[in-house]
Formats: sequence, structure tokens, C-alpha cells
Amino acid sequence: MDIGGRRGLAVAAVIGALVGVAGCGHSAARATADARPSSTEALTGMAAAAPSRGAACVFIKPDGAQRFGHVGWGFKVPGTGRWVYGAVENPSAKLYTPPGGDIGAWHAEGSYARMLSEMSTDAHYPGTSDHPYSRYRCTRSSTHDVNRARARIRDVEARGFLVGVDPRTGKLTSRDCLDATYDVLKAYRTKHLTPAPALSVPNVWVEQLWGWSDRTLTPR
Repeated sequence: MDIGGRRGLAVAAVIGALVGVAGCGHSAARATADARPSSTEALTGMAAAAPSRGAACVFIKPDGAQRFGHVGWGFKVPGTGRWVYGAVENPSAKLYTPPGGDIGAWHAEGSYARMLSEMSTDAHYPGTSDHPYSRYRCTRSSTHDVNRARARIRDVEARGFLVGVDPRTGKLTSRDCLDATYDVLKAYRTKHLTPAPALSVPNVWVEQLWGWSDRTLTPR
């Protein structure tokens, strides 16, 4: 890939800025830390949502990846009262791990309360940030596809990790914690899911989830 001249400088600058994101478990501190959700629906409303309707959540470590942020995901299995949740933690903090390598991928299934408890304590894959997931945003969804989302989980867990130049294609792209979260929730057919182009910054993206609830997550 030709990255000479101005393009080379631009690519180098982007890669340098993204080195911090590679931790994907740990932009500057959140500017809207005290912002209120645009919806007044509480988390209890999410747990008590109509059994046949779908719902999705994004879990956030604002201090993750050198304060670029880290995210995980959860989605409701309609009609069961259960949720599927997980993340790609990237414990090695490497910019690239080939498919099949250890990227700290995990997922679990349980009640809404269990999901919050386990995400709030890093129960399945302890991270290296100062705190576990400390914030979460949720939305109801009139559309859902649990089987498709489960299949996507298998895909993101096996595809490796990347932030930077893909050695297979020579293109600047990403397959990180945000890509995994977005891809799973998109497969679920989550309504009101903000697009997440490659190399997006997690802490910026979560602020663009318009209409999603916004809550502090404390160990429970």
C-alpha cells in the first residue's frame, strides 16, 4: 500500500492516535458525564418491557483504552425474560490479533439483573481499567432477530482484532470492541442504532445513541 507523502503522514497520525484504542477495555474524559437521557424511561422500564418486544443495551468503560472508551453489548431474548451479553476485551492491547487468536471475547446469558451485576463487576473477563463497566445505555426495539445476533457473536469472536492497517487488504480499518458491539446489535435489528464506521471512537459513539436511556452502573 502506498502511504507516501501527505497520505502517509495522515495515516501515521491516525494510527498513532489509535494506539490507545487498542486496549479496547480501558477521547478525553466524557464531556457530557452528567447529561440526562432524552428519554425519561428508567432502567426498571426496560426490565418490565412488553415480553414480546426486543431491547438492547450498550455497556461502557469511559476510562477504557486510554480514555477513548471501551464498550460491550446486551440484547433481550423476547418472551423469555433473558438477555445475552458480552464483549471483546482485547487483554493483550495489541493493534492486531489474527483470526482465532485470544481477543478476550466472551458472552453469557441470564436475567436482566444478572446481566447488570456481571457487567458491573467484570465477572466474566476482568479488565485492566481502573473500574469495570460504569455506565450503560438501553433502548427498546420493535424489531429483533435473536438467531441472527447469536450467529454474529460467533463471527466477531473468531475474526480477531484490528485497529490500523489490515495486513490482508492493506486498508486502514478496525475490528475492535466497538465494531463487535455494533455488529451484534445491528444483527439483532436494534432500532435507533447509530452507525459506527470503522475506526470510530467508542466514547464519541455512545454519546450519539439518541433516545437511549443513560444510567450509571455500580457494582451490585
